[in-house]
Amino acid sequence: MLENLKMRKIFILLKLKAKVANVLIKKRLLLTVIFYFFTTAVIASDQNFQLHGFAAQGLINVNGSNFVNDDGSLSTELTEIGLNASYQLSSSFRLAGQVVHLDGGNRYNDGVRVDYALLDWSAYSNEYWQVNLYVGRYKNYHWLYSSTRDVPFTRPSIILPQSVYFDGFRDIAVGADGVAVKISHSSDDLGYFDFNMSTGASSISDEQTKIILSDFAFGKMKHTYDLQASLYWQPLLSPWRFGIALLDSDFEYNAAETGDVFINANITLQRYMANILYEGERWEFSGEILQERFVFDGFYYEGAHRDTIGQGMFVQSQYKVNQDLTLLLRYERIYVNKDDKKGHDLEDSTQGLVPSYFAYQYDATVGFSCDLAENFRMQFEYHYIKGTARLTPVVLPNPKINNSENWQLWAVQLMYWF
Repeated sequence: MLENLKMRKIFILLKLKAKVANVLIKKRLLLTVIFYFFTTAVIASDQNFQLHGFAAQGLINVNGSNFVNDDGSLSTELTEIGLNASYQLSSSFRLAGQVVHLDGGNRYNDGVRVDYALLDWSAYSNEYWQVNLYVGRYKNYHWLYSSTRDVPFTRPSIILPQSVYFDGFRDIAVGADGVAVKISHSSDDLGYFDFNMSTGASSISDEQTKIILSDFAFGKMKHTYDLQASLYWQPLLSPWRFGIALLDSDFEYNAAETGDVFINANITLQRYMANILYEGERWEFSGEILQERFVFDGFYYEGAHRDTIGQGMFVQSQYKVNQDLTLLLRYERIYVNKDDKKGHDLEDSTQGLVPSYFAYQYDATVGFSCDLAENFRMQFEYHYIKGTARLTPVVLPNPKINNSENWQLWAVQLMYWF
């Protein structure tokens, strides 16, 4: 018995050492990248080089779901650290990139990632037209907040509307490896137009595979194809902006040769979106709606097929009380299947294993942001949520932990940027 106790202690110590070593490796990688950027900044001390960064740390508490952790305890897993840099090679070419370290608990995998690293070519420019081509790991400019979700102080809230900006797909949605084009046109009569188009694929880590699919998925998930397009229009001298966006994306799951309870699968995700934005002197209104088609072949068993159309939306208002204080109010909804909004078919088809409230999610949010000093901000928000459709993993839900239809969360985050 004493021998078994010694072995258990040795095993626990080895696990602790491995965990500490893993954290040190991740931090060392981040410090190496930071050192590289600063070294480059010294070498390129002219005005062509720009370096910016941010650090945000917060507290988040969730009551009734595994949105952040499995035990519902107060968590510090609300960390965002990043550096972005750009270098103007010539009047037409620019290099740009951003590396971040994130810790969001169950929302996405903890660690360092490169959000974007691209060559920006200003291919054509005159008084009315501007054409840019991006090659490399480009940013997603198609959705209302997709190009700013990677930097905490540029977001309207700590947690974006999960109906559209689902955190489980954060790393896939921020950008992809491939080619993108942006065409801007200004008209003296009609106003301003922005057209964006991109094609590529995102890399998916093993941790991200489990977050999306299941802890029991030991195979590899791949993003094989992504095509997106969007068009924005702002009438001349108007505070309103209108946009539409389309997405067509394919994935595949290659099951592990041994130990995997799932089989190979092909997955298709298609989105049709529309959005609106009003920016006044004190008020800001925004909203997005989407229809999302999700096609799933395989994974559970040979011949398994699922083809559902979901719907989602959010409306949001911000009011600037003064130069330092901004208030936030938001409401959103998401349905996994527009033909089963109450989730009765979902519960019946799983013989009650998956409760009906996994078919939808409603979220009412209030919050505020306060600038405490120059480049230093505090944000706070409270969410009252009904339903669990946007909890991870999404393909194989966890009703054992998420056994409450109604749940709440609050979060506070301090952020600094330069």
